[in-house]
Amino acid sequence: MKFKSVFDIIGPVMVGPSSSHTAGAARIGRAARNLFGKQPTYAEIIFYGSFAKTYQGHGTDVAVVGGILDFDTANENIRHAINIAKEKGIKVSFFEEDAAVDHPNTVRIKMGNGLESMELVGVSIGGGKVEITELNGFDLHLSGNHPSILIMHNDRFGAIASVTQILAKHEINIGRMEVSRKDIGKEALMVIELDQNIDPLIEQELADAKHILHVSKIVD
Repeated sequence: MKFKSVFDIIGPVMVGPSSSHTAGAARIGRAARNLFGKQPTYAEIIFYGSFAKTYQGHGTDVAVVGGILDFDTANENIRHAINIAKEKGIKVSFFEEDAAVDHPNTVRIKMGNGLESMELVGVSIGGGKVEITELNGFDLHLSGNHPSILIMHNDRFGAIASVTQILAKHEINIGRMEVSRKDIGKEALMVIELDQNIDPLIEQELADAKHILHVSKIVD
């Protein structure tokens, strides 16, 4: 196995005790916050596999909530995240499920604010690295380790081209891209990992493009 840097071996700078159960969990929570785009008023957190058995002892619960509060993995306030969430008026609930999952470190996050809601599934694959495997019923493979944009759009001719043309115009390079849809002609989802973050003006230009319904992003 080849490592890109020493951080692939020793893991990220983080509040302990575990890169998989703490840093990875925080990154999943923060990805959920980034994609929702605002502070929620509630968060339901469902743990599976190893997470379900050890989340309290390993601090996975506070880590996920810390991510939802937009704390990075080194933020010492992660230790107090549940109390901070309560102070901010966020109702947090934890559940354990014994359903079969593909990875033992799996968490499902349901969050919203009464007007909007979102459901996300993430797995912590080790060393603080994560994958987002489901978003609002769409299957995907998103690492969460690169700047990314997720674009909900109508499954129409030209929707993908309009997005790639905007990115090319602004010299934004695409590292990886996947598209999924629930049915022909219905809603579809573009997942695009980029080499750099995009600024709000480009994000708005994408949102205004033909057939685009919603744009979310995960920043590096």
